[in-house]
Amino acid sequence: MISFPRIINSIPGTLGIMSIACSQLVNAQTAEKPNIIIIYADDLGYCDVSCYGATRISTPNIDRLAKHGLRFTNAHCTSATSTPSRYSLLTGEYAWRRKGTNVLPGDASAIIQPDRTTLASVMKNAGYTTGVVGKWHLGLGHEGGPDWNGEIKPGPMDLGFDYNFIIPATGDRVPCVFIEDRTVVGLDPNDPISVSYVGKIGTWPTGKENPELLKMHPSAGHDMTIVNGISRIGYMTGGKSALWVDENIADVITGKALKFIESNKDKPFFLYFSTHDIHVPRVPNQRFTGKSGMGPRGDAILEFDWSVGEIVKTIKNLKLTKTTIIIVTSDNGPVVDDGYKDEAVEKLGNHKPAGPLRGGKYSAFDGGTRVIFIVSWKGKIKPGTSEALFSQVDLMASFAKLTGQNLATGVGPDSQNHLDVLTGKSKANREWVVEHASNGRLSLIKGDWKFIEPGPGVKVQANTNIETGNDPLPQLYNLNTDIGEKTNVALQNPLIINELTELLQNIKEK
Repeated sequence: MISFPRIINSIPGTLGIMSIACSQLVNAQTAEKPNIIIIYADDLGYCDVSCYGATRISTPNIDRLAKHGLRFTNAHCTSATSTPSRYSLLTGEYAWRRKGTNVLPGDASAIIQPDRTTLASVMKNAGYTTGVVGKWHLGLGHEGGPDWNGEIKPGPMDLGFDYNFIIPATGDRVPCVFIEDRTVVGLDPNDPISVSYVGKIGTWPTGKENPELLKMHPSAGHDMTIVNGISRIGYMTGGKSALWVDENIADVITGKALKFIESNKDKPFFLYFSTHDIHVPRVPNQRFTGKSGMGPRGDAILEFDWSVGEIVKTIKNLKLTKTTIIIVTSDNGPVVDDGYKDEAVEKLGNHKPAGPLRGGKYSAFDGGTRVIFIVSWKGKIKPGTSEALFSQVDLMASFAKLTGQNLATGVGPDSQNHLDVLTGKSKANREWVVEHASNGRLSLIKGDWKFIEPGPGVKVQANTNIETGNDPLPQLYNLNTDIGEKTNVALQNPLIINELTELLQNIKEK
């Protein structure tokens, strides 16, 4: 038999940071306030970087950060896809608890409302200047979507961020523009933007109708409006002066991140730097083209490593290494062919993006949610490796603890304080971690055991060739002896299945 923690019910709807008692005010005043930078990759696999075992590709900047920091081998995002992972990271709540938190279209309205406490507002409450640069993908504006030609509100600046420079959704979804603070960058008011995910608008060519205009062809879907020679998901027209150039995205957002750091070097800052790499369409800058030998996907990994290096170099040049925590992680696991013919499959060779893990992006198997996780804080975090079970959902409560704050009941309901694990002072495992697949299937890890709840569905996702983890029967794997989840031992362990099923149900009802 295995024991489980008591599930404590939280009071929903109680938002904000709770009042701090007089005895705790001293802690808040004397709490350390290091700068915090979260570098969030997109679709980067557990073994896509060399410090996690990749041999066909070298990521020296990430490796260097890992060498001088703490490298986690059992850290998890909360979902195998983008929007729900980002939602959980910023709210401290599992996305599957809320309707409408699945992968969003590019014109979705905001799914985090301004009255909600976020990781950014927790840091702002502690006296930090806060910024988000890069991919957002959490919706913008009120119901019906944002006004692309006016003030875009609500958005990140209504959720605790003092500054934002964002990609509204993803690189493969229209509109293909940047937003700075509340407006589209470089928009000509005489050429207003229109966006539709229902049907074609305007006269701009599409990948389906005009494949001869494409410099990268879709393998599945992605055949709507063409921007920069690449057809996307969704239709748009207008805003020509504001359109991004895919080859320059990493340079632009990395530059904005560096400017934010430099502008706030004399006061505590929190930066959520959410890169586009290595999401499709993979169109890295020509500096990286052909350098990996694995096509655009490999080249995009090199570009991501460059972005990490630029952040680290800037922190070093500003003499902030002893006062800055840098975290490098990913929103979910890897996918090779995700809708474009970019030679990712043909040039993969013996590279295994998920390493020994089964599945990948979208999947209930660990390849979908076990991610790279490196944390560095010179002089405060001892270099090494941590095998502790850790979840990104815990960053809110852990950083609240770091800055001397308590979260009110109902705020970050799934976030737990594991600051000592994060900083390497403890090797204690989280009691359990819940993982979420793209089809809504939940998994539970506790100790050595991984339980995947039963349910219908295809076993291999079309086009991506990724195992979904779907099975009408319960699945149970011993991750200590079977990290690849190859042998389902559910039938041999009915008592464990019953207990894990009950625990997962209790967590759902929390």
